[in-house]
Amino acid sequence: MPSDCSTAGGRTAVNTALAPPGPPSARLTLLFAVACGSAVANVYFAQPLLVTLGERFSLGSGLLGAIVTVTQLGYAAGLFLLVPLGDRMDRRRLITLQLGLLAVALLAVALAPGITALLAALAAVGALAVVAQTMVAAAAHLAAPSFRGRVVGAVTSGVITGVLLARTVAGIVADLAGWRAVYLCSAALTAILAVLLRRALPADRPPVAVMPYRRLLTSTVALFARHPLLRVRGGLALLVFAAFSTLWSSVVQPLSSPPWSLTHTAIGAFGLAGAAGAAAAGAAGRWNDRGLAQRTTGTALVLLAVSWLPLAFTRQSLWALAVGTVLLDFAVQAVHVTNQSLVYAVHPDAGSRIIGGYMVFYSAGSALGAIGSSLAYATTGWPGVSALGAAFSCAALLLWAMTRCVGSDGRE
Repeated sequence: MPSDCSTAGGRTAVNTALAPPGPPSARLTLLFAVACGSAVANVYFAQPLLVTLGERFSLGSGLLGAIVTVTQLGYAAGLFLLVPLGDRMDRRRLITLQLGLLAVALLAVALAPGITALLAALAAVGALAVVAQTMVAAAAHLAAPSFRGRVVGAVTSGVITGVLLARTVAGIVADLAGWRAVYLCSAALTAILAVLLRRALPADRPPVAVMPYRRLLTSTVALFARHPLLRVRGGLALLVFAAFSTLWSSVVQPLSSPPWSLTHTAIGAFGLAGAAGAAAAGAAGRWNDRGLAQRTTGTALVLLAVSWLPLAFTRQSLWALAVGTVLLDFAVQAVHVTNQSLVYAVHPDAGSRIIGGYMVFYSAGSALGAIGSSLAYATTGWPGVSALGAAFSCAALLLWAMTRCVGSDGRE
């Protein structure tokens, strides 16, 4: 893998705004990680349940991706409209309010009588689940620059664990008590976490508290227009998570049909095969603090492209699926943590807006992968899905190769 562009080992210039002298407490970091994982898990609960939801609400195979896409579109809207509020409001109040509303939205999903109500409630869940990104920005804000990568990595490990366990937990609970119980249990857990965070978080007075809301939103667009590094890392997020969603939004269909015909629990268990992704988050954070961001990104993107070789044999071998899943999840999360550490460092005082804007690319990629993989599976089967995922992965690698020196030496 080529070395980093700068003579300083690939370190990215960091805005040295005033920050605390160290990281948040281990207890608060752990609570952030658990709450982030729980919030993000709500976006992914439906994936192992897609076939069941399709049968319950009379959706054809080509439309199953709409369930994931609607949730991701809601997530994208929340990223743009809600996450920037972290630069304007007391983050403790904002986080606990969003968690409370998320609990209500989850209850609405569990009680949905028809497809229209279900999709509307899932869109609301997606919009409010962005509280996870508000918490990532809050954790980064509470850490000094020299600790920021490892803190973001630790909190993002919770996000990744939530993504992975979401499928497993949803599968087990659905087999035991039905799909509605998945959302009822999550609503209760979300309400409990809202109370715990209300007690644990310090009061916060963001430096731009007087900025009008409309200007706050336009400034998010202006930040991405001004800084090439933000656009490049956003583009990588879009392509990487399109590949990620291509796998996880469609793999339930071949696993639910012959020759495998797996249960919800068994399908969800494949989320555990990607548990290496959580390890990648912590490691990538440490590598970023050592100035190895570009090298980490390039290596991870190569692994992402390679992962589709075993994944192409999913219909023939569950071992091939497991190996491909480990490679894909590890690669995606290594890129994701590196991206978040780099983009936050561009302008820490606008951390919530930058993280929110970056995650819009993430959500757009996830929605693109979900709807694209559903259509590919309906028309060409698993080979078409594999080709689509490989195309997204190779496009991300090409983008990185063409732009790898942007921002790497502090000059954008």
